[in-house]
Amino acid sequence: MTIWPPRREDLHRPAYKSLANAIVRATEAGELNSGDRLPTHRKLASQLGLSVQTVSRAYDDLIRRGIITGEVGRGTFVRAGRSDTKTPYVPDGHTGDFIDLSILMPVFEPQHMVEMQKALKRLSADLPASIMSAFRPSTALRRYDESAAKWLDLCGVDMTDRSLLMTNGNTSAMTVALMTVAGCGDLIVTEDLSHHTLKALARYLGLKVQGLKTDGEGVMPDAFAAACARSTVKALYVMPSGLNPRAATMSVKRRTELVSLARQHDVLIIESDAWGPLQPHRPAPIAALAPERTFYFTSLTKCIMPGLRFGFLAVPNAYQSAAANRHLVTNWMATPLMAEIASRWIDDGTAQRLLERQKVALGRRNRLAAEVLEGLEFHASENGMHIWMPTPGSWTEEEFVAHARLNGVAMAPGSAFDTSEGVKDRGVRICLGGDTPETLKRGLTIISRLARSNPEPALLTL
Repeated sequence: MTIWPPRREDLHRPAYKSLANAIVRATEAGELNSGDRLPTHRKLASQLGLSVQTVSRAYDDLIRRGIITGEVGRGTFVRAGRSDTKTPYVPDGHTGDFIDLSILMPVFEPQHMVEMQKALKRLSADLPASIMSAFRPSTALRRYDESAAKWLDLCGVDMTDRSLLMTNGNTSAMTVALMTVAGCGDLIVTEDLSHHTLKALARYLGLKVQGLKTDGEGVMPDAFAAACARSTVKALYVMPSGLNPRAATMSVKRRTELVSLARQHDVLIIESDAWGPLQPHRPAPIAALAPERTFYFTSLTKCIMPGLRFGFLAVPNAYQSAAANRHLVTNWMATPLMAEIASRWIDDGTAQRLLERQKVALGRRNRLAAEVLEGLEFHASENGMHIWMPTPGSWTEEEFVAHARLNGVAMAPGSAFDTSEGVKDRGVRICLGGDTPETLKRGLTIISRLARSNPEPALLTL
C-alpha cells in the first residue's frame, strides 16, 4: 500500500499538521524524492477534500522545516539534498547572528584550553612510541584498560565479568552496540522521543525502530510488555539518566521493572549514558542491574570537553567477540592520542577536576533557567545540559521554534527526536551549555516572553 498521496480518511486534526507529516513520511519511504514537484495548493485541496488554506499551511510548515521549497512561478518541490537525519541543532554555516540554544554541549571555559595546552606540551616531551607506531588495537589500547575501568567505576559500572571497547565517543559506541544486538529486519524499541540519530542509523543498518509510550520517568513497563507480546523485540534502547529529550530520570523501581521484562522476553538492553557521572544522586545504571544483557556506553566528550572524542562501551562477556569484530569493521580502533590524553587525565585527577567544574557551571545555568522561566512549565535534571519545555499556550511546536528564530534564538524542535507517530505532548529542547551565561540569560528571556504571549509574528528581541 502506498502512502502518497494520502487518503482523506487517514488525516486527522489538525489537518494541516497531519498532511505535513504524511509528506514527510512519503519522503522517508522514498515515494517522494528530492526534486519531485508537489501538487498545487488548489489541486491537492480538491483531491483530499481540504480547504486551500489547510494545504497552504501544511506547505508553509514544511518550508520552515527545510523539507520542501517553493519557487515563484514554478511550484513547490521536495528539497534537493535533504538529509536523512533530522538534526535538532542549527547546521554549521547557518548560525548567523542569533543565540544558539539548539546544540547539546557542555560548558567550555578558558580552563579547558589551559589543560589541553598543558597536556599537549607534556606529550611533546614524553610521547610514547606506541601511540604513533601501534597498528593493532590490542597493542595500542591495552595499556589504558585500568584508567577506563576507573572512570566506569565512577559511573557506577563494575567491569568484572564485562568486556571493554574504547571508542571515538558515543556515536561509534552506539553503532557497534546496535550492530551487535540485532540484524537486518530486527526490531529495536525505545522512548517515543529518543536520540536524534537513532532512527536514521537503524534505517542504514536495516533495523526497525518503534517508539514506546513514556511518562515522567521514561519508557512505561506496560508499553514495553505489550511490544514484546506483539513482536520479537531484540533490544530496548534507553537514556535513563536525564539525557533523553524530556530530561527524565528513571527511578530504581522503573529500571528494575524494565530489567525484569527484558529477562522474561530475552531482550537485550542498550543504555546510553553520555553524561556519565555528571548527574548527582542518580540511580545506579541499568548495566549494574542487568550486566548479562546490557550494552552500556559513555564518553568524556559531554562531561569533560567537546573535543575529547573518547568513550567506552561495556559489553557482556558473551558478546565480546561479536562487538569487537563490528568495532573493527566500522572504526578499527579509538584514536590512541585521544586515549593517551584521557588516560593521563583520569590518572592524575584532571578529568575529575574538570567534571566538578562542569557540575558547578551547569548547576548555575539550571538555576538561571529556573529563575528566568519561573511560572512556565518545563522539565530539567539537576546538572543537565538542557531543559524540555512542552509547547506553551496555543503555540504549535513548529510555530514556537520558528518565532523564536525570528526573535534571534534557535531551539531544537521535539519532532527531531520523534520515533513514534503517536507523540502528543510536543515541545522543544533548550540547551544550556554552549554559550556564555549572559547570552544564555538573554536567550531564555526571549523564550520566556514568547512563551507567555499569543502566537504573533511581532519581534520580541531585547
